[in-house]
Order: sequence, then C-alpha cells, then structure tokens
Amino acid sequence: MNSEKPDLPVNVPLDLAPIGSWPATRHVFDPLSADAIAMAWAAQRPLLVRGEPGTGKSQLARAVAQTLGRVFIAEVVHARTEPQDLLWRFDTVARLGEAQAAAGRLSGPDQPDPLDPQRFLSPGPLWWAFDWERADECFRQSRHRGNRPPQPAGWTPDRGCVLLIDEIDKAESDVPNSLLEVLGNRSFAVPWSNTVVGQASNCALPLVIITTNEERELPAAFLRRCLVLQYDLPADLVPWLIDRGAIHFPTCAREVLETAANQLVQDRADAREAGVTPPGQAEYLDLLRAVTTLAGTPGEQLELLAHLSHFAYRKFRDGEARA
Repeated sequence: MNSEKPDLPVNVPLDLAPIGSWPATRHVFDPLSADAIAMAWAAQRPLLVRGEPGTGKSQLARAVAQTLGRVFIAEVVHARTEPQDLLWRFDTVARLGEAQAAAGRLSGPDQPDPLDPQRFLSPGPLWWAFDWERADECFRQSRHRGNRPPQPAGWTPDRGCVLLIDEIDKAESDVPNSLLEVLGNRSFAVPWSNTVVGQASNCALPLVIITTNEERELPAAFLRRCLVLQYDLPADLVPWLIDRGAIHFPTCAREVLETAANQLVQDRADAREAGVTPPGQAEYLDLLRAVTTLAGTPGEQLELLAHLSHFAYRKFRDGEARA
C-alpha cells in the first residue's frame, strides 16, 4: 500500500463533496473505524464492515478516499453479480450485433476488425484498483466503456484508491469466494487479451472496504482473510442520534432532534416486534432533512414530525407490528 500511514481525524465533522451519484454530506470518524482503517492499511487486508442498513458503512469508504486524497471506486453488488464483473466486463450482445451487421459488409486488409474483442472489453473495479494506466488503456479502446472512476484534482496512480465493494451479501457465495485468490495474489487473467492484470509498480496498493448487511452468511474462508469492523448502533441511541443530527443539521433545534430520535427508538422496537428491518440513522437523517426543508421554525418542525415520521420510520404494515 501507499507508504504514507492513513491519518484520519477522529471526532471531527468533515464535509464530503459530491462525487458521481453520491450527494454532498458530512462524516465523522470514530476511534474504532479509524483504528480499523489503519490496521487494514498496515496488514494489507480487505476490511469487512458489517452491520444493519443505514449505519454509514458505505459512507466510511467514501470519507476515507476523500480524506486520503485517493480515487473512490464503488461497486454495488446485487443478486445477478457474477465474479468476473468485479474484474472485467465483456459485451457479448454488442459483439453479436456487430457480427450480424458485418456479415453483409466487405472488409479489407486496411480496415480495423469490427469484431476485435478489445472493442467489447471494459475494465472492472479491481482492474482500475490494481493498474489504473492499463485499465485506462482498455477503457479508451473499448466501444462499450462503462464509467471511468472520477479522479481528485492532482491525483496520480501512486496515490492509490479506495475500493468499495458494497453489499456483498446480496451475491451468491461464488462472488466472495472468487475474491480470495484475486485479493491474495493481486492479479487476475483477462480472457480475449491473453494478459494478466497485476498490481502495477507505480500504483499504491488499494485499500479495499467491503460491506455486508448480513442478509446472507458469508463463506468462512472469505471471513478469515478479512479484517472485520462491526458497525452497531449504540445501546443508548437517543443522545448518539442527537449528536449525529446536530452534525448534519447544525441549525436544527435540539427539541426537534430529540423528538425525532425518541420516535425512531419507538419505531425500531415496533419493527423488531414485527420481525422486519428496523429504521436506523439513515431514516433519522432523512426525516430531519425533510422537516428542516419544509418548515422554518422549531414549532412548525415539531408539528411536521408527527406527520412525516410515519413515511420515514414505519417500513411495515400497521398490523405487522402486532403479529
């Protein structure tokens, strides 16, 4: 990895600039997460961040990238994600279309091959993370490019990246299992090009952060090769939420912050009784954003809380809470 040890400011509100589809927000590194990042950097292991939805697991990676001046590469895993999607992508449908279109055309020795596999191959997130320059070369040759990760001003590959593999528990077990060899060897073969992508000498080792909502058990072999950070909401949730709300909405009255927090705690209890996923920090901040946008005074905001909290917190049918 980069020889420069991660220096993350603890308990200091940080403004995160918008990047890609991620909006502007604020983040605070707690001592536990700062220590986990430092250990992942030193041990050269991926950091698995586990916890319920809405606790800020994904935002941690983005905040680390901005603070360290690294490229932020994010890949959201879903049920249809295949292992190779994290390495490379090949557009077989487009190549078939080109083959059908080219069938009736004459070709000459001086004309480029319309079915050249390089035209349909694009780099995946791990390719960008291991070897930015070769990934960029592949990106420029491809007709079906996808997206190049946005670069911070003045960034060079020796600064490295933070790679977020988000919600890995959504995929089948072959996806996390496929990462064992790739992350261990920091290399993988690319079909159609007869090349092997490896860790480039001019690129800092990527800092890899993987998140899970624990909807599906991860393979034991994969867990053994990760460092694990458990993101739990504190038992004494109301004061913690008030502090977080004040960071994101510093002009919001404490009474509004406290009322919204108490309502969240009650609705979390109802959700657990119903056996459904409880609302968390994300829903709390959504509610505060709504009431501070729609109402100007604390009195008006308190009145709105009673009406709007149902939309933010109650993610189940009323009868389910008594089931």
